[in-house]
Amino acid sequence: MITESRRELTLRGLVLGVLLTVVFTAANVYFGLKAGLTFSTSIPAVVLSMALLRWLGNTTAQENNIVQTVASTAGTLSSIIFVLPGFIMIGWWTGFPYWQSVAICAAGGILGVMYSIPLRRALVTDSDLPYPEGTACAEVIKVGSGDAADKDSVESGGKGLKAVLVGSLLSALFLVMVQTRLFLGDVAHSFRLSGDSRAPVSGFDFQLSLALFGIGHLVGMSCGIAMFVGAVIGWGWGVPHFSALHAAAGDAGEFAHATWSHYVRYVGAGAIAVSAIWTLIKLVKPVIGGLQGAIASSRARKAGRGDTLARTEHDIPVDQVGLVSLICILPICWLLWNFATSAGLGEHALLLTVGGIIIVVVIGFLVSTVCGYMAGLIGASNSPLSGIGILVVATTALFLVVTVKSSLPPEMGKALVAYSLFVTAVVFNVAAIANNNLQDLKTGQLVESTPSKQQWALVIGVIASALVIPPVLDLVNKAYGFAGAPGAGAHALPAPQAGLISALGQAVIQNDPEKWQLMGFGAVIGAGIIVVDWLLSKTTRSMRLPPLAVGLGIYLPTASTLMVTVGAVVGWWFDRRAGRSAKPEPTKQLGVLLASGLIVGESVLAVVFTALVAFTNNPFPIGVVADGFATASEWLGGGAFVLLIWWVYRWLGRLLAR
Repeated sequence: MITESRRELTLRGLVLGVLLTVVFTAANVYFGLKAGLTFSTSIPAVVLSMALLRWLGNTTAQENNIVQTVASTAGTLSSIIFVLPGFIMIGWWTGFPYWQSVAICAAGGILGVMYSIPLRRALVTDSDLPYPEGTACAEVIKVGSGDAADKDSVESGGKGLKAVLVGSLLSALFLVMVQTRLFLGDVAHSFRLSGDSRAPVSGFDFQLSLALFGIGHLVGMSCGIAMFVGAVIGWGWGVPHFSALHAAAGDAGEFAHATWSHYVRYVGAGAIAVSAIWTLIKLVKPVIGGLQGAIASSRARKAGRGDTLARTEHDIPVDQVGLVSLICILPICWLLWNFATSAGLGEHALLLTVGGIIIVVVIGFLVSTVCGYMAGLIGASNSPLSGIGILVVATTALFLVVTVKSSLPPEMGKALVAYSLFVTAVVFNVAAIANNNLQDLKTGQLVESTPSKQQWALVIGVIASALVIPPVLDLVNKAYGFAGAPGAGAHALPAPQAGLISALGQAVIQNDPEKWQLMGFGAVIGAGIIVVDWLLSKTTRSMRLPPLAVGLGIYLPTASTLMVTVGAVVGWWFDRRAGRSAKPEPTKQLGVLLASGLIVGESVLAVVFTALVAFTNNPFPIGVVADGFATASEWLGGGAFVLLIWWVYRWLGRLLAR
């Protein structure tokens, strides 16, 4: 039992975490609006905190973990940029009202923290989900603090630290070469399936990312193959099929991307929805068990028997969870009421508030569970929060169509779309934070942190991030604007997820059957994958096809999935070879440490380049060659990537023998 006291929740750790949160939030908001994705800030935060706290002296792995827990909200809460710009795009807002935006982010985010507490036991403590980013973060903390060292460990002679450092340096160096444009960042090709100028199209995109490769190594073979199956469904069937139905001439790459964005992503959202429902059904028993365990732990502490519980089992007590949740729900009720009345929907304000709060509380908990599961499966960075946003906005808009639309004049359609976006924004924050918090709690479990201290630290991080997001959004809106918004200029930022979610809200309010049909296709595919996975569970010893991972493969771009599959296959091959070695378990652990290093190096340096891009407004601020070098850089980058992987795994296999 672990009961000893350690330096953990300290003032300097909280201050450092808040400072990192402010910086990373600003970078993530801009980067996400421009590129359509945000980056995880946990690993960059823990690397920086280790350096700074070591300089200050007298630090522990647990204190480092608190810093990354606070700062991780910058990567997660920033995901609200996938919803809030939608208000600008539909012409409802011209800017981001500060306190209203802060309240949406803070109340929803803190409610997400509270929801994740009973989920910890079901999805972290009593689960075999890999949590790739949480595991990587924990390995970095343990290696950096020396907590992993003993005579039988890979830390003998500093081998584990060498694996992390070599992986970090290689991925950082490769990213630098990509930024110079001497190496192409991805190998992407689109093509017509025949010589006809209006023939169906398809394509692929291998992003040359050592971080994605490392994530693949950590998530394992079943998840990697499932994502590949999803990519094949999306680009082997979906894009050719829908591009044939809506044939057009022109550039094959632009047509393929538009087809995937406008049609296939909705199919993926449908597959995710069915897979999510199936996942929730399977998780009912462990979630109930987790709630019972949390209640039992709370009773033991109230009865003065808290010292009989391991420190790693101390969550925020259930009664405090309920109180904080109520404190969040009350302002959310006021926000929903106020928004409805100010939008001209005052006659239906009570119904909309009650319906909205039910969606926030009930759907919010359900999607928190699904997001936590997806984060455990493939990592928080790759978890498709925008797909969850699609499902929530569709559900909310459908509620409005069924309840109030028929009693309103047609010109109130925009107000209904705005209200559906407002409810979605709150739920989105709930889901995003739960998605991130469980990853943090996995790190905490591995470094023996106190869950309750992590949970309070995350509340502080949510508040800090919520205060920063609205002014950064306002600044970006005034400087660039958002594509599709009234009066948007030529340099408007695309904000693709916000555009997709707001477009779906409009489609449901306007009764566009096409989107429902597409998600119906996806639901049928998802149901089929569930059956296949069940058959595999009955006929094979270890091979599975996780339905959610297949849905992710359809929904996410191949730039995010194919390299994960490559990493999973190579990791599987390495583990098989390690199993035949003289030291199988230490060798496998070295593979985990190497994969963690690959994620660390690229993640940390990505923050630097994100800042450079934001300040210079140049996508390649250190580029040394022009577009004409693209063919050569593709061969150079691809060849270098393969050689690096071959060399580093060969080096790793020999490391323990030294």
